[in-house]
Amino acid sequence: MNQVVPLGRRARSTAVTLKHVAARAGVAPITVSRALNAPDSVSPLLRAQIDDAVTALGYVPNRFAGVLASAQSRVVPVIVPSLSNAVFIEVIQGIQGVLEAGGYQMLLGNTQYDLARETELVSTMLGWAPAGIIVAGLRHAERTRALLAGSGRPVMEIMELGRRPIDMNVGLSHLSAGEAMGRHLIERGYRQIGFIGGRLGADYRAMQRFRGLDRALAGAGLDRRRPFAHPESSSSEIGGNQLMAVLAQAPELDALFFANDDLAVGALLRAHREGIDVPGRIAIAGFNGLGIGALTTPALTTIISPRPEIGALAAIKLLARVSGEPAGPIRVDVGYRLMVREST
Repeated sequence: MNQVVPLGRRARSTAVTLKHVAARAGVAPITVSRALNAPDSVSPLLRAQIDDAVTALGYVPNRFAGVLASAQSRVVPVIVPSLSNAVFIEVIQGIQGVLEAGGYQMLLGNTQYDLARETELVSTMLGWAPAGIIVAGLRHAERTRALLAGSGRPVMEIMELGRRPIDMNVGLSHLSAGEAMGRHLIERGYRQIGFIGGRLGADYRAMQRFRGLDRALAGAGLDRRRPFAHPESSSSEIGGNQLMAVLAQAPELDALFFANDDLAVGALLRAHREGIDVPGRIAIAGFNGLGIGALTTPALTTIISPRPEIGALAAIKLLARVSGEPAGPIRVDVGYRLMVREST
Protein backbone atom coordinates (compact mmCIF):
# COMPACT_ATOMS: atom_id res chain seq x y z
CA MET A 1 0.00 0.00 0.00
CA ASN A 2 1.27 3.46 -0.86
CA GLN A 3 2.18 5.67 2.05
CA VAL A 4 1.49 9.27 1.16
CA VAL A 5 3.70 11.91 2.71
CA PRO A 6 1.66 15.16 2.74
CA LEU A 7 4.09 18.03 2.64
CA GLY A 8 1.87 20.44 0.76
CA ARG A 9 2.04 21.61 -2.80
CA ARG A 10 5.07 23.57 -3.90
CA ALA A 11 4.62 26.22 -6.52
CA ARG A 12 6.74 25.75 -9.63
CA SER A 13 9.10 28.49 -10.68
CA THR A 14 8.57 30.26 -13.97
CA ALA A 15 10.88 29.31 -16.81
CA VAL A 16 14.16 31.17 -17.14
CA THR A 17 14.03 33.22 -20.33
CA LEU A 18 16.49 35.00 -22.55
CA LYS A 19 15.47 38.26 -20.87
CA HIS A 20 16.49 36.89 -17.47
CA VAL A 21 19.91 35.97 -18.84
CA ALA A 22 20.29 39.41 -20.43
CA ALA A 23 19.41 41.16 -17.16
CA ARG A 24 21.89 39.05 -15.20
CA ALA A 25 24.66 39.63 -17.74
CA GLY A 26 23.85 43.34 -18.02
CA VAL A 27 23.35 43.27 -21.79
CA ALA A 28 20.49 43.49 -24.25
CA PRO A 29 18.49 40.31 -25.09
CA ILE A 30 19.61 40.57 -28.74
CA THR A 31 23.22 40.37 -27.55
CA VAL A 32 22.48 37.18 -25.64
CA SER A 33 20.78 35.76 -28.73
CA ARG A 34 23.83 36.53 -30.88
CA ALA A 35 26.19 35.02 -28.31
CA LEU A 36 24.20 31.79 -28.20
CA ASN A 37 23.52 31.43 -31.91
CA ALA A 38 26.72 32.91 -33.33
CA PRO A 39 29.35 32.94 -30.56
CA ASP A 40 32.02 34.49 -32.80
CA SER A 41 29.84 37.57 -33.30
CA VAL A 42 30.60 38.85 -29.78
CA SER A 43 33.86 39.37 -27.94
CA PRO A 44 35.32 36.50 -25.87
CA LEU A 45 34.93 38.59 -22.71
CA LEU A 46 31.26 39.30 -23.38
CA ARG A 47 30.64 35.69 -24.38
CA ALA A 48 32.15 34.49 -21.09
CA GLN A 49 29.98 36.99 -19.19
CA ILE A 50 26.85 35.65 -20.90
CA ASP A 51 27.92 32.02 -20.43
CA ASP A 52 28.27 32.67 -16.70
CA ALA A 53 24.72 34.05 -16.58
CA VAL A 54 23.38 31.07 -18.57
CA THR A 55 25.06 28.64 -16.17
CA ALA A 56 23.99 30.48 -13.03
CA LEU A 57 20.33 30.66 -14.10
CA GLY A 58 20.09 27.23 -15.69
CA TYR A 59 18.86 28.70 -18.97
CA VAL A 60 18.02 26.32 -21.84
CA PRO A 61 17.28 27.75 -25.32
CA ASN A 62 13.82 26.77 -26.57
CA ARG A 63 14.37 24.93 -29.84
CA PHE A 64 10.71 25.37 -30.72
CA ALA A 65 11.03 29.15 -30.72
CA GLY A 66 10.34 30.63 -34.13
CA VAL A 67 8.40 27.62 -35.40
CA LEU A 68 4.78 28.21 -34.40
CA ALA A 69 3.75 30.38 -31.52
CA SER A 70 1.12 27.77 -30.64
CA ALA A 71 3.47 24.80 -30.89
CA GLN A 72 3.17 22.59 -27.82
CA SER A 73 5.23 19.50 -27.14
CA ARG A 74 3.48 16.35 -26.01
CA VAL A 75 6.77 14.66 -25.24
CA VAL A 76 7.93 13.64 -21.76
CA PRO A 77 11.63 12.76 -21.41
CA VAL A 78 12.42 9.90 -19.04
CA ILE A 79 16.06 9.71 -17.93
CA VAL A 80 17.33 6.54 -16.23
CA PRO A 81 20.83 5.24 -15.41
CA SER A 82 20.51 1.98 -17.37
CA LEU A 83 18.47 0.42 -20.16
CA SER A 84 19.93 -3.07 -19.65
CA ASN A 85 18.66 -3.42 -16.08
CA ALA A 86 15.23 -5.08 -15.82
CA VAL A 87 14.42 -2.85 -12.85
CA PHE A 88 14.40 0.32 -14.95
CA ILE A 89 12.64 -1.40 -17.85
CA GLU A 90 9.69 -2.18 -15.55
CA VAL A 91 9.59 1.41 -14.30
CA ILE A 92 9.64 2.65 -17.90
CA GLN A 93 6.76 0.33 -18.81
CA GLY A 94 4.70 1.79 -15.96
CA ILE A 95 5.41 5.31 -17.21
CA GLN A 96 4.76 4.50 -20.84
CA GLY A 97 1.30 3.06 -20.25
CA VAL A 98 0.08 6.22 -18.51
CA LEU A 99 1.72 8.65 -20.94
CA GLU A 100 0.35 6.93 -24.05
CA ALA A 101 -3.14 6.74 -22.55
CA GLY A 102 -2.93 10.50 -22.03
CA GLY A 103 -1.78 11.20 -25.58
CA TYR A 104 1.88 11.82 -24.71
CA GLN A 105 5.04 10.18 -26.03
CA MET A 106 8.10 9.17 -24.04
CA LEU A 107 11.64 10.18 -24.95
CA LEU A 108 14.25 7.93 -23.30
CA GLY A 109 17.69 8.88 -22.08
CA ASN A 110 20.33 6.63 -20.50
CA THR A 111 22.96 8.24 -18.25
CA GLN A 112 24.97 5.05 -17.65
CA TYR A 113 25.32 6.23 -14.04
CA ASP A 114 27.27 9.28 -15.24
CA LEU A 115 26.13 12.60 -13.73
CA ALA A 116 27.89 14.63 -16.44
CA ARG A 117 26.06 12.66 -19.10
CA GLU A 118 22.81 13.32 -17.22
CA THR A 119 23.49 17.06 -17.46
CA GLU A 120 23.94 16.79 -21.22
CA LEU A 121 20.74 14.79 -21.63
CA VAL A 122 18.69 17.17 -19.48
CA SER A 123 20.01 20.20 -21.36
CA THR A 124 19.23 18.64 -24.75
CA MET A 125 15.79 17.35 -23.83
CA LEU A 126 14.63 20.54 -22.14
CA GLY A 127 15.56 22.37 -25.33
CA TRP A 128 12.67 20.64 -27.10
CA ALA A 129 10.08 22.15 -24.74
CA PRO A 130 8.80 18.93 -23.16
CA ALA A 131 5.55 18.86 -21.23
CA GLY A 132 7.49 17.73 -18.17
CA ILE A 133 10.44 15.50 -17.31
CA ILE A 134 10.98 12.35 -15.23
CA VAL A 135 14.44 11.64 -13.85
CA ALA A 136 15.65 8.64 -11.87
CA GLY A 137 17.29 9.56 -8.60
CA LEU A 138 17.76 12.63 -6.45
CA ARG A 139 21.48 13.14 -6.83
CA HIS A 140 22.39 15.46 -9.71
CA ALA A 141 25.21 17.75 -10.72
CA GLU A 142 24.67 21.37 -9.69
CA ARG A 143 24.20 22.36 -13.33
CA THR A 144 21.51 19.69 -13.78
CA ARG A 145 19.59 20.90 -10.74
CA ALA A 146 19.73 24.46 -12.05
CA LEU A 147 18.42 23.35 -15.44
CA LEU A 148 15.55 21.37 -13.96
CA ALA A 149 14.62 23.96 -11.34
CA GLY A 150 14.69 26.78 -13.87
CA SER A 151 12.80 24.98 -16.62
CA GLY A 152 9.38 26.09 -15.44
CA ARG A 153 8.07 22.59 -16.22
CA PRO A 154 6.93 19.78 -13.92
CA VAL A 155 9.86 17.68 -12.74
CA MET A 156 9.41 14.22 -11.25
CA GLU A 157 12.29 12.46 -9.46
CA ILE A 158 11.75 8.73 -8.96
CA MET A 159 13.14 5.49 -7.46
CA GLU A 160 14.17 6.92 -4.09
CA LEU A 161 12.65 9.20 -1.48
CA GLY A 162 14.15 12.52 -0.46
CA ARG A 163 13.31 15.41 1.82
CA ARG A 164 13.83 18.21 -0.71
CA PRO A 165 12.92 17.21 -4.26
CA ILE A 166 13.27 19.72 -7.06
CA ASP A 167 9.52 19.53 -7.63
CA MET A 168 7.83 16.12 -7.12
CA ASN A 169 9.16 12.78 -5.89
CA VAL A 170 7.90 9.17 -5.94
CA GLY A 171 10.06 6.41 -4.50
CA LEU A 172 11.17 4.46 -1.47
CA SER A 173 13.83 4.67 1.22
CA HIS A 174 16.75 2.43 0.23
CA LEU A 175 18.34 3.10 3.60
CA SER A 176 15.27 1.76 5.39
CA ALA A 177 15.08 -1.24 3.04
CA GLY A 178 18.71 -2.13 3.69
CA GLU A 179 18.17 -1.87 7.42
CA ALA A 180 15.10 -4.11 7.19
CA MET A 181 17.13 -6.80 5.42
CA GLY A 182 19.88 -6.44 8.03
CA ARG A 183 17.42 -6.91 10.88
CA HIS A 184 15.96 -9.97 9.15
CA LEU A 185 19.35 -11.63 8.80
CA ILE A 186 20.25 -10.81 12.40
CA GLU A 187 16.93 -12.23 13.66
CA ARG A 188 17.69 -15.43 11.73
CA GLY A 189 20.87 -15.80 13.77
CA TYR A 190 23.49 -14.69 11.28
CA ARG A 191 26.37 -12.79 12.84
CA GLN A 192 28.98 -12.31 10.10
CA ILE A 193 27.13 -10.45 7.38
CA GLY A 194 28.64 -8.88 4.27
CA PHE A 195 27.39 -6.74 1.40
CA ILE A 196 28.28 -7.15 -2.29
CA GLY A 197 27.59 -4.54 -4.98
CA GLY A 198 28.93 -3.17 -8.25
CA ARG A 199 30.04 0.33 -9.20
CA LEU A 200 29.10 1.53 -5.74
CA GLY A 201 30.73 4.89 -6.32
CA ALA A 202 28.13 5.62 -9.01
CA ASP A 203 25.20 3.49 -7.84
CA TYR A 204 24.56 5.47 -4.70
CA ARG A 205 21.13 3.88 -4.12
CA ALA A 206 22.93 0.56 -3.64
CA MET A 207 25.24 2.34 -1.20
CA GLN A 208 22.20 3.51 0.74
CA ARG A 209 21.14 -0.14 1.10
CA PHE A 210 24.60 -0.95 2.41
CA ARG A 211 24.39 1.89 4.92
CA GLY A 212 21.03 0.55 6.08
CA LEU A 213 22.59 -2.88 6.63
CA ASP A 214 25.51 -1.26 8.43
CA ARG A 215 23.09 0.61 10.70
CA ALA A 216 21.38 -2.66 11.63
CA LEU A 217 24.72 -4.32 12.38
CA ALA A 218 25.84 -1.37 14.51
CA GLY A 219 22.57 -1.42 16.44
CA ALA A 220 23.05 -5.12 17.20
CA GLY A 221 26.70 -4.67 18.20
CA LEU A 222 27.91 -7.00 15.43
CA ASP A 223 31.03 -6.86 13.30
CA ARG A 224 30.86 -4.26 10.54
CA ARG A 225 32.90 -4.33 7.35
CA ARG A 226 33.27 -2.36 4.18
CA PRO A 227 31.18 -3.49 1.21
CA PHE A 228 32.72 -5.86 -1.29
CA ALA A 229 32.58 -3.95 -4.58
CA HIS A 230 33.38 -4.68 -8.21
CA PRO A 231 33.86 -2.12 -11.00
CA GLU A 232 31.44 -3.56 -13.56
CA SER A 233 27.69 -3.41 -14.09
CA SER A 234 25.69 -6.10 -12.33
CA SER A 235 25.10 -9.49 -13.93
CA SER A 236 24.43 -13.02 -12.77
CA GLU A 237 27.89 -14.11 -13.88
CA ILE A 238 29.52 -11.40 -11.78
CA GLY A 239 27.36 -12.38 -8.81
CA GLY A 240 28.63 -15.94 -8.98
CA ASN A 241 32.23 -14.87 -9.34
CA GLN A 242 31.91 -12.42 -6.46
CA LEU A 243 30.45 -15.10 -4.22
CA MET A 244 33.52 -17.30 -4.70
CA ALA A 245 35.98 -14.42 -4.36
CA VAL A 246 34.40 -13.09 -1.16
CA LEU A 247 34.18 -16.51 0.49
CA ALA A 248 37.86 -17.03 -0.25
CA GLN A 249 38.71 -13.60 1.15
CA ALA A 250 36.40 -13.71 4.20
CA PRO A 251 35.52 -17.35 5.01
CA GLU A 252 34.04 -16.31 8.35
CA LEU A 253 30.98 -14.79 6.61
CA ASP A 254 27.71 -16.62 7.17
CA ALA A 255 25.39 -14.28 5.20
CA LEU A 256 25.65 -12.04 2.15
CA PHE A 257 23.28 -9.26 1.16
CA PHE A 258 23.67 -8.54 -2.56
CA ALA A 259 22.91 -5.06 -3.93
CA ASN A 260 20.40 -6.50 -6.40
CA ASP A 261 18.75 -9.74 -7.50
CA ASP A 262 20.88 -10.07 -10.64
CA LEU A 263 23.93 -10.58 -8.46
CA ALA A 264 22.12 -12.67 -5.86
CA VAL A 265 20.63 -15.07 -8.42
CA GLY A 266 24.05 -15.55 -9.98
CA ALA A 267 25.45 -16.33 -6.53
CA LEU A 268 22.72 -18.92 -5.92
CA LEU A 269 23.39 -20.62 -9.25
CA ARG A 270 27.15 -20.68 -8.63
CA ALA A 271 26.66 -22.01 -5.11
CA HIS A 272 24.52 -24.85 -6.47
CA ARG A 273 27.17 -25.69 -9.07
CA GLU A 274 29.98 -25.63 -6.51
CA GLY A 275 28.05 -27.67 -3.93
CA ILE A 276 27.87 -24.80 -1.41
CA ASP A 277 24.95 -25.22 0.96
CA VAL A 278 22.58 -22.23 0.97
CA PRO A 279 21.60 -21.20 3.60
CA GLY A 280 23.55 -23.79 5.66
CA ARG A 281 27.02 -22.55 4.73
CA ILE A 282 26.06 -19.05 3.56
CA ALA A 283 22.75 -17.21 3.49
CA ILE A 284 22.07 -15.15 0.36
CA ALA A 285 19.67 -12.20 0.02
CA GLY A 286 18.95 -9.72 -2.76
CA PHE A 287 17.04 -6.57 -3.59
CA ASN A 288 14.37 -5.63 -6.19
CA GLY A 289 12.12 -8.69 -6.20
CA LEU A 290 12.74 -9.89 -9.77
CA GLY A 291 10.54 -12.83 -10.78
CA ILE A 292 13.45 -15.17 -11.32
CA GLY A 293 14.28 -15.05 -7.63
CA ALA A 294 11.20 -17.14 -6.85
CA LEU A 295 12.34 -19.84 -9.32
CA THR A 296 15.84 -20.52 -7.98
CA THR A 297 16.74 -23.41 -5.67
CA PRO A 298 16.59 -22.34 -2.94
CA ALA A 299 14.23 -19.45 -3.66
CA LEU A 300 15.75 -16.04 -3.02
CA THR A 301 14.96 -13.86 -0.01
CA THR A 302 14.70 -10.30 -1.31
CA ILE A 303 13.25 -6.82 -0.89
CA ILE A 304 10.44 -6.20 -3.38
CA SER A 305 10.27 -2.68 -4.78
CA PRO A 306 7.01 -1.77 -6.61
CA ARG A 307 8.67 -0.75 -9.88
CA PRO A 308 5.72 -0.56 -12.31
CA GLU A 309 3.71 1.28 -9.65
CA ILE A 310 6.49 3.84 -9.21
CA GLY A 311 6.49 4.54 -12.95
CA ALA A 312 2.71 4.72 -13.28
CA LEU A 313 2.19 6.97 -10.24
CA ALA A 314 5.01 9.27 -11.32
CA ALA A 315 3.44 9.69 -14.75
CA ILE A 316 -0.06 10.23 -13.31
CA LYS A 317 1.13 13.00 -11.01
CA LEU A 318 3.23 14.61 -13.74
CA LEU A 319 0.33 14.72 -16.23
CA ALA A 320 -1.97 16.10 -13.55
CA ARG A 321 0.46 18.98 -13.04
CA VAL A 322 0.76 19.48 -16.82
CA SER A 323 -3.03 19.71 -17.08
CA GLY A 324 -3.25 22.18 -14.21
CA GLU A 325 -5.09 19.67 -12.02
CA PRO A 326 -4.29 18.88 -8.36
CA ALA A 327 -1.35 16.46 -8.30
CA GLY A 328 -1.53 15.67 -4.58
CA PRO A 329 1.45 15.54 -2.21
CA ILE A 330 4.81 16.41 -3.71
CA ARG A 331 6.38 13.30 -2.11
CA VAL A 332 4.97 9.78 -2.14
CA ASP A 333 6.62 6.88 -0.34
CA VAL A 334 5.59 3.69 -2.18
CA GLY A 335 7.29 1.50 0.41
CA TYR A 336 8.80 -1.96 -0.07
CA ARG A 337 8.15 -5.53 1.02
CA LEU A 338 10.53 -8.03 2.58
CA MET A 339 9.97 -11.39 0.87
CA VAL A 340 11.43 -14.13 3.04
CA ARG A 341 12.24 -17.33 1.17
CA GLU A 342 14.50 -20.37 1.60
CA SER A 343 17.87 -18.72 0.83
CA THR A 344 18.06 -17.22 4.34
